[in-house]
Amino acid sequence: MKTILVSAVALIDTDGRVLLAQRPEGKSLAGLWEFPGGKVEPGETPEAALIRELKEELGIDTQASCLAPLTFASHTYETFHLLMPLFACRRWQGTPHGAEGQTLAWVRPNALRDYPMPPADLPLIPVLRDWL
Repeated sequence: MKTILVSAVALIDTDGRVLLAQRPEGKSLAGLWEFPGGKVEPGETPEAALIRELKEELGIDTQASCLAPLTFASHTYETFHLLMPLFACRRWQGTPHGAEGQTLAWVRPNALRDYPMPPADLPLIPVLRDWL
């Protein structure tokens, strides 16, 4: 079974809310909410992939020094295994917007479970809530 490495981020605003993005129609797991991020390409570090994905998906800029490793998910789906480090980020430039048409929501940590998420994201919630 192939292992796919995906970087994800918990963007945390000054009010302590976390940004979630809804997977758009046409993608696998469409309609579910997730932490922003994406696949790590060959030769890329997880931090570099996240910086690239945040620019592409949300139109914001950040630096590797602003990404704090928090936890990770390891989950087996039907056709692949997902390994996903989750970083926390409180500093970026620009205003996040759904550059690829995805809906965004700023969510209080205690309300994260109210948003349906992919199975790999669910174990990240208690760690994030305890950290915040």
